[in-house]
Amino acid sequence: MENKKLKLAIVAAEFNYDITRAMIGLAKEHAKFLGAEVTETILVPGCFEIPFACKNMLKRKDIDALVALGSVIEGATNHDELVAQHAARKIMDLALEYNKPIGFGITGPGMSRLEGHQRIKNAKSAVESAVKLARKFN
Repeated sequence: MENKKLKLAIVAAEFNYDITRAMIGLAKEHAKFLGAEVTETILVPGCFEIPFACKNMLKRKDIDALVALGSVIEGATNHDELVAQHAARKIMDLALEYNKPIGFGITGPGMSRLEGHQRIKNAKSAVESAVKLARKFN
């Protein structure tokens, strides 16, 4: 993988887009810094829909790794916990099924909007993880 440029896709939630838009920008910037190329950015309605888009991107031979980005803000019910837990579990299942790394950059649950903004930098960590794993195992 060292000889060819690593091809990344970003799958990001539109929900809480003030946060995820900044995450996307930081992810692209860090991928470039690491010598990887973001070839596609897919926006989905929310974090619950991220696994569906990930599965479709993982099928592509021109994608070496993915980065999943989203921000799950706490609400009046436990909905945030349900969304985050199911998205996380399915994303890991897909990475193992397709043998391609997915950097997990979904923040929450149980956080405020302010905490969501404070965790935008998690997008950088998600890119770092995806790139390192892809270079090591692909």
